[in-house]
Amino acid sequence: MAETPTFGRYAEIPYDQMTREQQEGYRALLESRGRLPGPGKIYVHNAKLAKVLGPLGAHFRTGYSLSEREREIAVCIINSKFHTAYATNAHERAAKASGLPSEKVETILSGLPTSFSDTREQVVYEMAICLSNSRWVSKGLYDRAVEALGHVGITDVIGLMGFYTTVAMTLAFYDVPAGATSMERPPI
Repeated sequence: MAETPTFGRYAEIPYDQMTREQQEGYRALLESRGRLPGPGKIYVHNAKLAKVLGPLGAHFRTGYSLSEREREIAVCIINSKFHTAYATNAHERAAKASGLPSEKVETILSGLPTSFSDTREQVVYEMAICLSNSRWVSKGLYDRAVEALGHVGITDVIGLMGFYTTVAMTLAFYDVPAGATSMERPPI
């Protein structure tokens, strides 16, 4: 394992120095995501976890119940809560690219209140704010969420928030700066 940090405080493991299990975890991340995303560089160390988180992260990329805009609302709220420079930088760009207005993205990242004219986006915003602040979910918010998102959408928002909480906490712990690069990895 490299002794000098290569990704924030984390010293990545060169592929040829990984255990067989870590190489399997590395390959699992690449197969499920097509690339090795920021926190994946760290998850490789824990091969068993990498094999689980790769497919979970892939679930939130395409073919699930939330739009890109809805996803980015929830993800930006989580990144803002954990003050994660690397993920905040990446998702600020992704949120704006999804069509969310710059002023809404910047407001969310600053932890300030905002609102959305789209009912689904407003419900995702309210759910993410409520749950990320460990607040009780009112009957009114529950009813609006069931009406707007259904139970599949609700569980996708909650699962997405849990996944990105893991991502944000990982990147925060290893103090990965915005725009960090890492060691070259072989394609598989």
